[in-house]
Amino acid sequence: MIFYFSGTGNSRWAAQQLAAQTGDRAQDIARLSTVPDYTAEGQIGLVFPVYAWGAPEPVLTFAETLPTADVFSFAVATCGSEAGHSLKKLSRVFPLQSSYSLIMPNNYILGADVDDEATARAKIDAAEKELAVIAQEVTARRPVYRVTEGSMPVLKSGIVHFGFNKFARSTKAFYATDACNSCGRCAQNCPAGTIRLEAGKPVWGTACYQCLRCLHECPQQAIQYGKGTETKSRYTIGLYRQA
Repeated sequence: MIFYFSGTGNSRWAAQQLAAQTGDRAQDIARLSTVPDYTAEGQIGLVFPVYAWGAPEPVLTFAETLPTADVFSFAVATCGSEAGHSLKKLSRVFPLQSSYSLIMPNNYILGADVDDEATARAKIDAAEKELAVIAQEVTARRPVYRVTEGSMPVLKSGIVHFGFNKFARSTKAFYATDACNSCGRCAQNCPAGTIRLEAGKPVWGTACYQCLRCLHECPQQAIQYGKGTETKSRYTIGLYRQA
């Protein structure tokens, strides 16, 4: 069984690709009310995006609920370039026998813009080939640690990731422009369940994972985070691959 968490679809797509190639099932962590019984499974996988060189809070929280079982365990962290020690820190919560990082198109537009189309397609094509290799290694139960940690991983996955969770997950800068047509998609699909509609417009609560799904998936591109995203493009894996 493969469990995944995904904002704009990169990790969902990767989990579904792996599940198809290993004869497994992909389950969305955000949609699970209880942990499925996996005692009869041959393998357990976790697929998730890297947020500030660490695993997202819901992934760590979910991993803590996983009972120990005699199964092959692995994890794949999707990232723009570096994963830091995100997988090593996850393995302290749920011991992993194999760990991978997988480069995917950039979607964190609170910093840089999304990748141009050619770059995005090249990254996805390369990821597709890498996933085929990962699937073979998982099927063979081969212990592997193939992670691009980058420079200063201890600092980035420690202090920087702590700072991200402490200070960078505020919802105060989210707002919807007049382009909003009250479709409600943001409220329906928010993994944190923090968005509600008031007078047909989205209002954010305090809980937020900073997955930016609401911002990227808005059909009208009406959702912004401060003024910096107004000129940025949007990204979902569905622009390039079925997910």
